[in-house]
Order: sequence, then C-alpha cells, then structure tokens
Amino acid sequence: MKIAILSGKGGTGKTLVSVNLAAVCDNSTYIDCDVEEPNGHIFFKPVINHESDIKILIPVCDNDKCNGCRKCVDFCNFNALAHIAGKLMVFEDICHSCGGCKLVCPEYAISEKEKTIGKIKIGVSEGTNVISGIMNTGEEAGVPIIDELLTREFNEDDNVFIDCPPGSSCAVMESIKDADYCILVTEPTILGLHDFKMVYELVTIFNKPYGVVLNKCTDEYNPTRQYCVEENINILMEIPYDNELGKLNSNGKVISRENERFKNMFGMLLEIVLQAVRK
Repeated sequence: MKIAILSGKGGTGKTLVSVNLAAVCDNSTYIDCDVEEPNGHIFFKPVINHESDIKILIPVCDNDKCNGCRKCVDFCNFNALAHIAGKLMVFEDICHSCGGCKLVCPEYAISEKEKTIGKIKIGVSEGTNVISGIMNTGEEAGVPIIDELLTREFNEDDNVFIDCPPGSSCAVMESIKDADYCILVTEPTILGLHDFKMVYELVTIFNKPYGVVLNKCTDEYNPTRQYCVEENINILMEIPYDNELGKLNSNGKVISRENERFKNMFGMLLEIVLQAVRK
C-alpha cells in the first residue's frame, strides 16, 4: 500500500513522520518526492546501489525548414517558444516537454533533444529501501522525476511511504494521485493552520482517505487542533514539543532507531494508519 505524507508548508515535520514511519515498518520503501530539496537521505544515510539520470525531451528547430507560421508559438501555453528575427527561439528552462509544438508544425521543422533535469538514487538503510529524486538547480518542474520515482516496480508486500513536496502544487498532486491514504502533518501556529487548509482541500478534491498528525504540540492554545475538531477531521496523533526529539532530529538521526520511547510512538502511529487504510 502507498501512504503519502503531506504538509502545507516546510518545517512542520513531514519528513520526520515519513522517515520514522518507514523505519518502524517491516518491508518498507521510503520515496523522497521533495525533489527540489530532498533530505530523507540525511537521516537514513543509505548505501547507494543504483543511480540514474532523468531526462526530458526539448524541442529543436531547423530554421531552414521553418516558414514562420508561428503555430507552435500559439500552441505553447507556457510561452517557451518565440519567433524573433526570422528564427524560432526555445526557452528550455520553462518548456514542459509536452511535444505539442512538434505535432502542430506543418513543415516538420521541429525535432527533439534530450535534456538531463535530475537524477534518482536508490539504496538501503537497515532494511528500509530508500529512493530519492534530486532535481538539478534551476529547473522549473520536478514532475517527470516524481513520475519516474512512483512508476518503479515495488514488492507487493511493501508499504511505500511517499514524502511529498510541501504545499499544494502540481508536484504534490502527482505525488498523491495513486496513494491509498494521506497523512497531513501540521503545527500549532496560525501559519501552519493557513497552509494546512490548502492541503486539506487538495486531498478532499482527490477524494483520498486522510488523517492528521499534529506536531510540536504544547499545552498552549492550538488553532489547528481546534479547526480539526470543528471540521470533524480525524487526528491520528499529537506529537509533543520535545527537546530530546528535536535534538536527535536536528542532528540527522532516525529518532525511532535512537530512542525506544520514540520507536513505540511511531509504531503506534503506524498501527493507527494501517487500521485506517484497511477500513
């Protein structure tokens, strides 16, 4: 089964929850789809056994064949093409590699070339399979990398934990589209609540079963908890604001491997999630 872990903003503890759920689960695979800033590998420190480049196709124009009709320019919704001074210019950084310009060209003047936009690294950490996608600096869209991450073949018995990008962009939608269950991680702040509402709306649009993990909880007023109660949103667990937890996490440790109390806590969360998925 595939479990996606989301957050409306960075810093709420999404990777903390993803990494430690994968660590306490038998037959687990952790997939880091936060391809702009992947950091799950910092905690797992996997032994890498495979690495491959991810490439997309970018249009190339033979200006000797081009008649200047601009049909390709009009077709491109991303303004990645312009016809200037009798030549077609391609802005590679904003091209979404859809291939439409090649199809609409009546003179067959457009072909395609490969462009490397990132890579995938696959490894193992104490029995947990760790797969990370890394987008090259300056690239616009990580969706092709996420597609490659999620279309890999997995063992049917594996529980797959998908560490999604923060926010509610196309990359997040791509990360959750085949998930069996979504965990929304948030924090007890006004900003946390504001961004939580966006991912909450997203999972309801996708009609995904979901639950919420409240992180960094204290005895103070928690606006996110109040919102969840008012909206009848299932709170799976409240993780306390804890100095020891914060210290281990800040030092790049898988806290469930370092401390029996945290191992039991994430083991309990895993059981709650698995029960929710089976319903």
